[in-house]
Amino acid sequence: MSVESLFPRLEALLPQVSKPIQYVGGELNSVVKDWDETQVRWALMYPDAYEVGVPNQGVQILYEVLNEREGVLAERAYAVWPDMEKLMREHGLPHFTVDSHRPVRAFDVLGLSFASEMGYTNMLTALDLAGIPRRSADRTGQDPIVLAGGHSAFNPEPIADFLDAVVLGDGEEITLAITEIIREFKEEGEPGGRDGLLLRLAATGGVYVPRFYDVSYHEDGRIAAYTPNRPGVPNTVLKHTVMDLDQWPYPKKPIVPTAESVHERYSVEIFRGCTRGCRFCQAGMITRPVRERNQQTVQKMVEKGVKASGFQEVGLLSLSSADHSEIGGIAKNLADHYEGTNTGLSLPSTRVDAFNIDLANELTRNGRRSGLTFAPEGGSERMRRVINKMVTEEDLIRTVTAAYAAGWRQVKLYFMCGLPTEEEEDVLAIADLATEVIRTGREVTGRKDIRCTVSIGGFVPKPQTPFQWAAQTSHEDVDARLRKLRDRLRGDRRYGKSIGLRYHEGRPSIVEGLLSRGDRRVGRIVEEMWRSGGRFDGWSEHFSYDRWMAAAEAGLAGTGVDVDWFTTRERDEDEVLPWDHLDAGLDRSWLWQDWQDSLHGEESLEVDDCRWNPCYDCGVCPSMGTEIQINDDQAQGRPMLPLTVL
Repeated sequence: MSVESLFPRLEALLPQVSKPIQYVGGELNSVVKDWDETQVRWALMYPDAYEVGVPNQGVQILYEVLNEREGVLAERAYAVWPDMEKLMREHGLPHFTVDSHRPVRAFDVLGLSFASEMGYTNMLTALDLAGIPRRSADRTGQDPIVLAGGHSAFNPEPIADFLDAVVLGDGEEITLAITEIIREFKEEGEPGGRDGLLLRLAATGGVYVPRFYDVSYHEDGRIAAYTPNRPGVPNTVLKHTVMDLDQWPYPKKPIVPTAESVHERYSVEIFRGCTRGCRFCQAGMITRPVRERNQQTVQKMVEKGVKASGFQEVGLLSLSSADHSEIGGIAKNLADHYEGTNTGLSLPSTRVDAFNIDLANELTRNGRRSGLTFAPEGGSERMRRVINKMVTEEDLIRTVTAAYAAGWRQVKLYFMCGLPTEEEEDVLAIADLATEVIRTGREVTGRKDIRCTVSIGGFVPKPQTPFQWAAQTSHEDVDARLRKLRDRLRGDRRYGKSIGLRYHEGRPSIVEGLLSRGDRRVGRIVEEMWRSGGRFDGWSEHFSYDRWMAAAEAGLAGTGVDVDWFTTRERDEDEVLPWDHLDAGLDRSWLWQDWQDSLHGEESLEVDDCRWNPCYDCGVCPSMGTEIQINDDQAQGRPMLPLTVL
């Protein structure tokens, strides 16, 4: 049966809201398919504003992958701003997709991509506006399967009661597999109803259905066990890994937003995964192993993507793009191809020990030299050994000096505050490092217009990392250390005015930590926060720490645990963690040992990149049936950077 567009009702509301263009759709390369000609229909939602969600690479890829399949339809949805939410409630307008403005509840699957835990309350708003019961247990066959993916899905327990299913890891192949399961289920007359479909998904071993698992607790509040409560449901759910990225050259025709967005560029993922082994980095751990796209694939993707979109910037994306074994050739060939045009190239934040002036020159051949970003993460060398970010002060100064000497005038340095074992001196060392950067920059250039911006974020221990057992630093301690750093920089009359300081207060990090490592009891907090008006919690102007703490007090009443129990408490080795039944491929004993190896300060043990060194037995390759994939046949058996540091 056809589902009518809600746009006639929506159109009347648009003059009354801010940025109405974000709700209109009709973007270049968007797809609208005939509802009646399809059997399986997905609504793909990024639970944040259009301007943040529309460039999201994961949603764009799945949107194309699904819409290329015959009999399958995919449309996009985003969070609506509070002014639109108010009008939708007043006029009874349900949550809609932007492609054809169909009601979200009419789809077979509502797939949510969570890059951050701070979007959880937006999910509840979307469900409520759509007329979908917030809790999985209350849904019927008339409701879509609410399915979550993305990095935050590696611990979905704080929102487990609101989800029907969860997928871990790469989405390209498993999304199509789920689609075929739904198609067959519908063709067979939907035997067993909603539970019958969820059981089929769970039985694959690659889809987590939270309500098919019971949780028991010890008297002290710790988790005792996760136990399947249905026959055929596996004890452990595995992540998905796409091994041959060259077979999945998406996005081919990226969506070109009609409203301003945070990234207006064609982005191509040149490789997936990272084996640098930074102990704080969840993305690097859960996306192992490294899988590179070859140079020819990247070249073709860029040429087709730019032609299809008209974007004038190409982002060569990965967790550490300068580590691609063919990055030099990729950059040079693309720079040659687009020389004399308005198309420029960019890399995300670059590792100090993979930076090269020749590479940077290629990337800026068609554009101005704005600034370079490096991420030492820790202010002192002791701290960098703790987190396995093996960059010395000498490495950083040499690299930055080379950049200044080659014509750059501005450098941004990114650090974290609140790391395990961190002391005040480690944070104040950031000031010493920044002033040395300015001093040497002035020395090599003879100029006074050298600038350095220091950007600092609060550290949050994440699941599936060696720091998953660590105590999070209190927001009071983080803020106190950052105030002293600010005073140190402001008090430097010689260099202070050349150093900009940007930092986030510690309180949002505590909320993120609560949601990152919480269990199902935290779901009560999320729902209570939503009821009290929580929306867009990742936006500083909407975030309210006091409201979160009030929600936590109400939600955790009678449980015997509190916010500190989930955040600033260190875990023991034998404690059952909320995500232990969700397998990212990493051996738990390896993660624990790496955590222990980090606790020796100056003597903390280094873990090298296993692309160029012997295997460190993290467990991913044998457990996932995968292997590291690089394209440089010369890089075997010895430490080797893709480019020489000057």
